[in-house]
Amino acid sequence: MNQLRRRMMEDMQLHGYSEKTQHGYASAVKGLARHFHRSPDRITEEEIREFFLYLVNEKKAACSTLRVYLYGIKFFYQTTLRRDWPVLEVIRSKKRQKLPVVLSRQEVRQILHLVRKPVSRTAFTLIYSCGLRLGETVCLKVSDIDGERRLVRVENGKGGKDRYVPLPQRTLELLRSYWAQKRPKPYLFPAGTGPGHISKSTLQKTFKTALTQSNIPKKASVHSLRHSFATHLLEDGVDLRIIKDLLGHKYRSTTTIYTHLTEKSFNRLNAALNDLVADLQSLQGNGRAGGCL
Repeated sequence: MNQLRRRMMEDMQLHGYSEKTQHGYASAVKGLARHFHRSPDRITEEEIREFFLYLVNEKKAACSTLRVYLYGIKFFYQTTLRRDWPVLEVIRSKKRQKLPVVLSRQEVRQILHLVRKPVSRTAFTLIYSCGLRLGETVCLKVSDIDGERRLVRVENGKGGKDRYVPLPQRTLELLRSYWAQKRPKPYLFPAGTGPGHISKSTLQKTFKTALTQSNIPKKASVHSLRHSFATHLLEDGVDLRIIKDLLGHKYRSTTTIYTHLTEKSFNRLNAALNDLVADLQSLQGNGRAGGCL
């Protein structure tokens, strides 16, 4: 298995996959081998079919988990082992379209006000004001902040893409105050102890604590700050194409989901619905008492 794993890792590197994708795909093949207690090159096509039925019917695996298993196992057999089995094309993983949780501007301020630690508060402010992903934020270095041009350089974002994001003046001032106080180096948000950067889980726990204290009845997460950034820009009339580039989305269709979440969209919808049923008001009281409702 070690030799097969090494070959698979090399194949994924040649395909330009990120370290996260490589780890996920390799773990999927490892899970398949562990299930049958044998090397994956000795597993049959029928057994792969059985394995995915097991994941769906017994493990009740989430759609996202199934996709990682499918893509990882498919890559291993088709690319590394050169086995173009029909079953690998039969298996499908339906992607669930989940609506993002968006916070209002007041809710964002309320949560940030409850975060006391400068490291966490500055990180959350940067995520909201620049639309960054959590993983992109924790990996930022001090050298990625261009104060003169007011830009943030996001290196190796999702899909292995670099991009520049405008930095609002107030956020820049907050960063300068934070830097003068903490003098972080080289990472903008260093780990509490030891080398490296702050962990995503640390920021996630801090956000969850602040959300609980705020009594905001939404299942929000750190990523909701990014969703709120996009939605609030749309409400202010910023072009969807610009927001797409700021978020680092590959496809415009990924960004269009926010067009359905703005307050203006809901207000227009409510107005249209009220107009729709306006003529029905005259029908009130004309029905007989004791009807179905």
